[in-house]
Amino acid sequence: MTAAETPFATTRIPSNAFRLLSPDGTVTALALAEHPQHTRPTTPLRSRVAYAAAHVIPRAAAENTPGSPADIDWDATLAYRHHVWSWGLGVADAMDTAQRNMGLDTRATRELITRSAAEARSVGGALVVGVNTDHSEEDQLSLAQVIDAYVEQLEFAEDAGADVVLMASRHLARAATSPSDYTRVYAAVLERASKPVILHWLGEAFDPQLSGYFGSRDWRVAKDTVLQIISTNPDRVAGIKMSLLDPESEISVRSLLPNESRMFTGDDFNYVSLIAGDGAAHSDALLGAFTAIAPQASAAIQALDRNEPGSYTSILGPTEPLSRQIFAAPTFYYKTGIAFLSWLNGHQDSFSMIGGLHSARSLPHLSEIVRLANECGALERPELAAERWNALLGLNGVTP
Repeated sequence: MTAAETPFATTRIPSNAFRLLSPDGTVTALALAEHPQHTRPTTPLRSRVAYAAAHVIPRAAAENTPGSPADIDWDATLAYRHHVWSWGLGVADAMDTAQRNMGLDTRATRELITRSAAEARSVGGALVVGVNTDHSEEDQLSLAQVIDAYVEQLEFAEDAGADVVLMASRHLARAATSPSDYTRVYAAVLERASKPVILHWLGEAFDPQLSGYFGSRDWRVAKDTVLQIISTNPDRVAGIKMSLLDPESEISVRSLLPNESRMFTGDDFNYVSLIAGDGAAHSDALLGAFTAIAPQASAAIQALDRNEPGSYTSILGPTEPLSRQIFAAPTFYYKTGIAFLSWLNGHQDSFSMIGGLHSARSLPHLSEIVRLANECGALERPELAAERWNALLGLNGVTP
């Protein structure tokens, strides 16, 4: 079925249509598109390593307000991870998609890591978890204290049985005065790792407090620090996730990585071409976007496994406009779009987030997510999605 917008002429909303809301208040109808029937893989994905950065789902009855401790619906949260694993993707957990530094407190972070690691073992699912310094209640830490904070979380994650993503630290961004401070801290932390970790270069679009990370706001300068950290710790670094929303920077660093290190794209604007590669090299994936489009991501990589690049592009290409809308500025509120799609697709009973973050996007913004998700086949249960979205608009007084 072709998704086509037509103005509503009556007050009755057809059961097979979405109600869309534009910024000027205009209401239009959008016919439900058929959901493509992708097939779960029966063998591990081969051509790319792919992780979906998963969100957390709170209890609907919890105090999901700004500043309140995270009160998580563990059944729904862990079921979502099983959903991702069922498509052959790995899970990247306790990272910024799970609201690190935006509502996920230390107690909840550690419980999430422990529970997710146990669930991963139960199904043989791939799992990496974020290690940071955010458990410290102090705004300012010395470099030595940053090292200690990193190591504390590193040891906790490894004891839980999880592989590690060494996240960018706000404390380090504040404490470092030169590129050498970064190389010193990372060397000391990597020395304590029992197995190789993935580094994380998160741009200021995702977190303005990380501006100038690795010693410069110019990625061409900062990349020298990154490459020095990797080259001097070759047995400790499995790869790096880059989330600068700048494909040129990723391709440049990718071309200079040692053979043992993987590039994991975190570019939610340009992942289709970066994962496809340029003939000389490609990026693997560690993406928040993939948690919203797990079936399409899996089907696309399965196409690459069959050496069908055209099918890969035709499956994954239409999802990129949706991802760009989810991650639109201010980009750090992208988690709202991830949770919204999870709710539309029936993976959680309420559109709610810890810290009240479900209020971070406007109804017209969410309406555009609906349109694009419908268009690219990201709505797993279109009828349920239409019922929930139209009801949400109705509760907000939006009628045709």
